[in-house]
Amino acid sequence: MLLKGKNAVVTGGSRGIGLEIVKDFLREGASVYYISRTESSQKSELESLARDKGVTVKWKKGDVSDESVGKVIEEILSEAGSIDILVNNAGITRDTLIFRMSKEDWDAVLNVNLRSAFFTCKAVAMNMAKRRSGCIINISSVVGVMGNAGQTNYAASKAGLIGFSKSLAREVAGRGVRVNVVAPGFVETSMTEKLGEKAREMLKTQIPMGRTAQPEEVARAVTFLASDMASYITGHVLMVDGGMAI
Repeated sequence: MLLKGKNAVVTGGSRGIGLEIVKDFLREGASVYYISRTESSQKSELESLARDKGVTVKWKKGDVSDESVGKVIEEILSEAGSIDILVNNAGITRDTLIFRMSKEDWDAVLNVNLRSAFFTCKAVAMNMAKRRSGCIINISSVVGVMGNAGQTNYAASKAGLIGFSKSLAREVAGRGVRVNVVAPGFVETSMTEKLGEKAREMLKTQIPMGRTAQPEEVARAVTFLASDMASYITGHVLMVDGGMAI
């Protein structure tokens, strides 16, 4: 079990990629807290998986775009004693061309996707640094590397996460804390389901591997970076994109 005895926090862990990360962490022996506005519809499955592995899974209600999420992290630290792994996965889209993009659409995406990482990382960094151990993984996107028409807000937030992560990695590396990024391509989630079949088929033509990813494929990459197998990797951006950014 790659994460045996670890305590992990996953934001946006109630569905999609975040939910698969929670499941994979549980399978690998970590106890997991996931933060989201609503509890996962798969609560029973998560609790059953946790029991089978001899670990725990708990939901904490929180709005990651608000500074109050720091208090949620403090509550988790008080309960668990330590946080070994933090995954900033929460994200939203508000897609439209910049000519039609409202300030509200811009702010909402930047707040959930980028500002949230500042709040959560600030809340755990000191604890990890004092223990000289810890791992932070921020979920960016291939769009943050390549850009995409109609997603200036989303691309800015995801590109910002990369710069943020590289800078934070430099700040805490000497204290034994690693910070990395996973940048997925197009993944089969509720976000991509909204695109429609024609748009989805068009997207596949941009992917050298000729298919979209499954959420669990991204989760496995996150588990690798969270594990001791990646003990000498920090400040890295791991593309899980089927070759889109080649």
